[in-house]
Order: sequence, then structure tokens, then C-alpha cells
Amino acid sequence: MREPNIYGSDTLEQEGTPEFAPAAADLPPWGKTTVVGAPVPRIDGHDRVGGTAVYTRDIALPGMLHAAIVHCPHAHAMVKRIDVTAAKAMPGVRAIITCDSPEAKIPWILTGQGAFSQLLDPHCRYEGEEVAAVAAETPLQAADAARAIVVEYEVLPMVVDYEAATKPDAPKLHPMGNQPSPTRTSQRGDVQAAFAKADAVVERTFRTPCEPHVPLEVHGSVAQWDSGKLEVWDSTQGVYAVRDSLAIAFKLPLSSVRVVSHYMGGGFGGKLELGKYTVIAAVLARHTGRAVKCATTREDTMRSLGNRPANTITVKAAARKDGSLVALDASLLGASGAYPTGATSGYLFLDLYTCANVRVVETSVLINAGQARAFRAPGYPQAAWALEQVIDELAAKLGMDPIELRLKNIPTVSQLRSGQPYTSTGLSACLKEGAEKFGWDSSRKRPAGKSHLKRGIGVAAGMWGSPGGPNATVILKLYADGSVNVNSGAADIGTGTKTIFAQVAAEELGVPVERVRIEYADTASTQYAPSSGGSQTILVNMPALRTAAAAVKAELLALAAEELKQDISKLSVRDGNIEIAGDTKKVPFSALRSLGQRQQLVGVGRRAPHPAGRVALPFAAHFAEVEVNTRTGAVRVVRYVAAQDSGRVMNALTFENQVLGGVTMGIGFGLTEQRVLDRQTGKLASGSWHDYKIPTAMDFPVDFQCLPIDPQDTECNSTGAKGLGEPATIPAAAAIANAVCHAIGARVYDAPITPASIVNALASKGRK
Repeated sequence: MREPNIYGSDTLEQEGTPEFAPAAADLPPWGKTTVVGAPVPRIDGHDRVGGTAVYTRDIALPGMLHAAIVHCPHAHAMVKRIDVTAAKAMPGVRAIITCDSPEAKIPWILTGQGAFSQLLDPHCRYEGEEVAAVAAETPLQAADAARAIVVEYEVLPMVVDYEAATKPDAPKLHPMGNQPSPTRTSQRGDVQAAFAKADAVVERTFRTPCEPHVPLEVHGSVAQWDSGKLEVWDSTQGVYAVRDSLAIAFKLPLSSVRVVSHYMGGGFGGKLELGKYTVIAAVLARHTGRAVKCATTREDTMRSLGNRPANTITVKAAARKDGSLVALDASLLGASGAYPTGATSGYLFLDLYTCANVRVVETSVLINAGQARAFRAPGYPQAAWALEQVIDELAAKLGMDPIELRLKNIPTVSQLRSGQPYTSTGLSACLKEGAEKFGWDSSRKRPAGKSHLKRGIGVAAGMWGSPGGPNATVILKLYADGSVNVNSGAADIGTGTKTIFAQVAAEELGVPVERVRIEYADTASTQYAPSSGGSQTILVNMPALRTAAAAVKAELLALAAEELKQDISKLSVRDGNIEIAGDTKKVPFSALRSLGQRQQLVGVGRRAPHPAGRVALPFAAHFAEVEVNTRTGAVRVVRYVAAQDSGRVMNALTFENQVLGGVTMGIGFGLTEQRVLDRQTGKLASGSWHDYKIPTAMDFPVDFQCLPIDPQDTECNSTGAKGLGEPATIPAAAAIANAVCHAIGARVYDAPITPASIVNALASKGRK
């Protein structure tokens, strides 16, 4: 990997990440489990719904000040003058920083080409860019003072259409132009020769929308300094990533930065990075000698704090009469926003289906808008939207069932990784078992109906290409009373990570779940863990926890064998007791004198390397039934089956919840969500929940089934689990699009599918 990009929006693709030392012991695969896999409710559920969970916005420190940020109102402008005279004289104001302040020069958006911006930059490249900030006694005083700061701008030409931004005469955002990195081409085989010999060829162009992350909890931080050390409470998916970035920004040793994030209300990738609001809070805190809270607004999050970038994707695909894919040629153009970040992913074209001849051309372009960030499977839903619709069109051209065509091209090896075999490949089972659960054959033959309400079904497949990231360390302590403490730096971003920590510890150590306490997400007191994102949290941290628990169990059994005068092979643990084979007597852990003398047993676990020469990746196949009103153009998803190969189910409740959430995001991607920028001014026109339509419970199908596919993978890691969060959303929108086509006999190529696009699709077929 390249040097860490502390402010950029890299996806969690972990190719080239160095492996780490093997775990202390090679643990045998679990067989049947009793606690792991059970539908255990969230151990912090009462705190979350009862209001006692403390989120970043709830933090209130003694003497704390509040910050407000001044944002540029133009899509492209240069600050000519800032007057803070009136603001300084206002009640409660304690500090003001502007783009003229020394701290404003902290470099931002660091890449191999250097810094593309600074903390408060006089060259503003999108509406919402930060130019000044105020700290005051109350939030209202800070907001009033921010409004009183007078900023004079020179408005510059701008471009928000990313296809227009590629033209030579387009306004330039940076001196090197609007394409800061060269177009990337990935290729194998001879694509053109394969097309010439194919029996069926389909070529189409698709467009996908820009989607802000829209977390329920907006971004925010609280910062304070203590004897030269920086403490930050942040709404983040990775406390260690934020710590490292803050240390670089303020030129501090890592030991002088503490970051805490005990609860957060959603991130979806948008909270994987250090935000300017965090650094601004820290700068103002250092100026005033007091803690400072900097909380963003809803409009800030939608305008400035990340998005799934819009893509234009042209795909040409070819197959033989028997359905074998012979060539795939894809060209992807993505909108990075105002600063460089990867805006496309061609992974699915290169690895989802077996195909000897593939070419993928990817280009990211800059526009005068907020920067893209990683967003639940960065780039994959856009690619699936295009690829899976083309696969359906190929099937129609060949006279094949769409599932039959997909089954014909199931991969057994990773073509991107020099043909390394997968530890397990559940895609075929996802398609077959999902189709059976959905009733695919009978539903496919059912007439769409003679009324204006047309029913149709669709299928789409997907996979996630990251096997998990860096190392993780977990410490487990067994106390003299038989209770357990698990210590990990992993953040629980609402996915139930803490609950699964408790289940794994309970399963391996033989204690009740309620006896396990979790310490997490505090760089001063918990062990290193990678950021919670990229579907890696479970498969990176839980093997480390299992190793730690196994070490403690081994030591516990050794103590018990000596104290009870028993052969250690006859001893086992269950429900907090030592059990002896052939004896009904149970000895509670707390009854062991030797454990009481030691007071606690400690185990340290680390994740073992990935299996050598093998690839562990998750797969999915989704099935959707829609109802289309051909009079109004309204589309309703009425039935859905999501078949997921994510390895072992760690918790049946959280597994289904993750899939439900992923499908909800797919419904938004496919039917309702789209950031709208005014083409004349570059201003955000959809900056609230009123104007930006995220799906609600009313938009989700009542008839929904989650179908876990467990391939009994004993190689991927010691828990048998693979990633779930990303693959749960990748195929969803494409399955809905294919269902719409089946319903009305016309295809919609651009997302989201709106009533207007349904009307246009029907008109293109000569229908009213």
C-alpha cells in the first residue's frame, strides 16, 4: 500500500497489506455452536433506545465552548477579504480563526502529489468549503458570530457536471486540471478478438446518482487539551485512524492523542476519515484553553461530508450460445468532487463471473462539489447496476433464463489474484437456493397482468472484493468471580459488534453472555483495531478474540486439573462451570481457589494471516418483485429474498438486520435517492430530508426474507465468518431494475428509476 492518506477517501481495498504473525495457537474450526449464531439481542439495546447511551453530541465537559463554521456560499470562489471585527465584539465569543490564521495552513487532502488544500483555504472549490470558525459560550452565540463575519469573494467559473468537466474548455479546479490521476486500465485476454467470435453482444450506457451518506447522527467532535495532550470524542468508525491523522496534523506523538467513540449513529463509510470539524475544534480548544464542541448541521453532512459518487458506465458484453461469457469491456467515469479520491470500482467486471477476456477503463474527474468518500461497498453498487442489467439483456438475447446464464459463469478462483482459489464460493448456492425460496420459476411465468399495475421479478448477483484489513489485538480477562472483560479498539457502528464480541467470548470460554463486559473504541485504554468498515470488523477482530479466549480457557483448565486432581482431557467448560467427563459434579469458576489467588487470567489474541494462496470473499444473490403503476410511473418493491454467503452466521438477529439495512440502501439507490446540484450556481438543492428522499419503513417490502448461505468455510479464519455489510447492498438496486424491466417490457438505464423515467421507458416502446 502507498503511504497513509490521512485525509483522503480511500476505499477499504486491502491488497498489499502486510500479514502479521500467526495467532498463538491454531484453533480447530468450530462445529455446532450454542451461543454464536443465536439471535442474541443487543447487549446495549436498552441504553440505545432508552436514551442513556452517550453519543458525541451528548458530551458536555465543564466549561465547554461551542464552535460554528463559516462556509463558502459559492461553488467556486477565492476569498479576497475577511472582516471579523463585528464578530469579535459579540457576546460570548472567545476565539475566531480564519483562512488567514497560522493554523489554517494545516495541509489537507494529502496524496503522493502533495497537499491539494488546507484546513481553511482561501481558494474555495465547492459550496460549503470552510473559511472561518468561531468558538463561543453557547451554540447560538457561536452561530450568530459566524453570521457576523464578513467575507468578500471573487466568484470563479465552476462545473458540477462531471461529464462536462472532462472537456478541454471546462473550468479547472486545480492547476493540473480536473483529472488529477491518470486513467486506469485493467485488462486480460484479447477483448476485441473475443467480441468478433461471440454469438451474442450487448452494449449499453448507464448512469448512477450521487448519494450522500445521510447518517441519523450528524458528524461532530469534542476536543480538549490537557498538559499538551489532545483528547477527542468523535463520531467515528475508527478511533485509531482519527488518532493517527490528528497526530500528523498537530505534529504530536501518538501517545499524546486520545480518541474516544463509544456510540455513533451511523456512518456507512462517511465517518472513516478525520473531518475538518474535528481539527477546527482542536485548534479552537488550544486557543481558548477550554473544551470545544463542533457539531455539524444536517445540510453540512449532505453538502460537504461525503457521498457515493455519480458514475457513467458503458458496458459491452458478449457470450456464446451456451451462455459462456467470452468478453466484457467496461468504461467507468466517476465524479470525485473537488478533491482527488477514487470514484469508480471495476472489480465486479473483473472477478464476479468467469471470463477470459476483460478490459476495464476507470477515470475519476473533479467537479465543484463535496468530495466523495467510501460509502458501503465503494463503487460496487454502481458497477452492479450496469453489469447485472447487461447480463439480463444477454440472457434475453440468447433465450436463456437469467439465473441459468449466471450459473454458467460461476467463478471458483479469483481471476484478479492470479487464479488463487476461494476458500469457499457460495454464489451458486445463493442463486439456486434463493431462486427456490423466491419461487423464481413460477413467478417468472406469471403474466404481468392486464391492469395498469404490472408485476415483474428480477435477480442480481454480487460479491465484495476485500478480504479484510490490518491486524487486530484483543485482550480478554477472566476474573475470580467468573465474569469476563473483553478489550478491543473496534467501534460498534450500530451493527451489533459488541454483542458478537460477547457471544464469541461466551462460546469459547463457556460463560453466559450476560457475564461478559466489553471495553471498546478508546485509543488510551483499548487495543488496536482497524476501522469498522469494509465488512472487516467481524472477520478481523473475532478470530483475535477467539485466540485470547482459548488461551485463557487453556490456563483455566490447567489450574482446574491440578486443583481437582483430574486429567485435563476430562475437563470442559460450560455456563461458567468446570465439568468433568463421567461426573455430574460441576465446579463454578469462582470456586477454584487457584483462580481466586491469581484474581484474573489474561489472554492476548491477534488475528492470524489470511490462508496462504487462498482468497476468502463473500457472495450474494438478490431476488426482487416489483409492482409498477403504468399510469403514474410509481414503483413499489413488494417482495424480496436476499441470499447471502457471508460464511458462518455470528448472530441471527444482527445478520438479518445488516441485510435488511443493505437492501433498504439499495432501494434508495435504485428508486429515490439523488443529490441535486443547481447547474447555474452549483448550490445543493437537496440538502434536507424533505428534499432528499431516503427510503422509510413504508418503502420496504413487507414480504422480506433473508437467506443465509453457510458454505462451512473452515479456511477463511478461525470463526468461519466472512464479510456481510457490503455484499448486502451491492446487488439490490440492480435486482429491482431487472424486475422493473420484466414488469413493463422496457429497461431504465439511469438510476434512480423515477416515475418520469418509467413514462419515458414506456414511450420508447411506443406505449402510453
